[in-house]
Amino acid sequence: MRNIYCFFLLILLSFSLNAQAGSSSQPRSLIDIFPNLSPEVREAVFTQEGYCKIFGKTSSFALVANSRSGINSQITDTVLNKQPGFLVETILVIPGGAGKYTLLDIYNALGKTRSLKGRLYHSFTRDENVPLFEEVTRIESERRNVPVNDPPPALTVPSKETVYMRLKDVNFGNSFYRGDMALFQRGLRYTLTNNKAITYFLVPVIKEEKFTAQLYFEPIAEGILIYGLAGADVSDFVSSRINMGSAISKRLAVIIAWVADGITG
Repeated sequence: MRNIYCFFLLILLSFSLNAQAGSSSQPRSLIDIFPNLSPEVREAVFTQEGYCKIFGKTSSFALVANSRSGINSQITDTVLNKQPGFLVETILVIPGGAGKYTLLDIYNALGKTRSLKGRLYHSFTRDENVPLFEEVTRIESERRNVPVNDPPPALTVPSKETVYMRLKDVNFGNSFYRGDMALFQRGLRYTLTNNKAITYFLVPVIKEEKFTAQLYFEPIAEGILIYGLAGADVSDFVSSRINMGSAISKRLAVIIAWVADGITG
């Protein structure tokens, strides 16, 4: 009798584990991740530009990715723990339905560093579209600025990877960044940090490690979710002369558009 009981218990346990495995493999939907999304934000998320909100020094950081959302707090805390004075939150969904795009598509898009060169943004001072990054080069390491080629398309996604880049910014000149990629929960996490000070006409604007952009990519039922949060800590002197909220949002928008185009081909 005891053996029969154990046999049925094992069968029930097997069914339970299989059911859990099946449910966890199903992609989440946008409403699963952001259950309290307002109609206005939801509509914006599916536009080409996506949803974007800029938070300045005098505003409270009321993020869409709050404690009630399905975005892990490690994503937002990576930026918030650095106590930024300016913050930009963005959400974009690349439509395509479940399974059309994969984590490998995302990873290979992030690997095409040089294709970030020449991406346009609208300059209100010039009243024209101009390249934001005039040169983009992957470099050997934090201490060696030797250019290296972008890798060929990968067949698998590594659990983690770090790359270094030199970007010739139209406003800030040569800027140096570290990109940390890692598989995280159901998606891919990409952290971009300035590993050298960003200057404007030789004046330090953002000190080393004081700019952080956190991008989280997840295949969802509606396509690919791109969640972005970027923050920077700057002095009052700098913020009174440069519209830092606009500067951060433009760069984040260009980077997200670059990855999105790389994913869709």
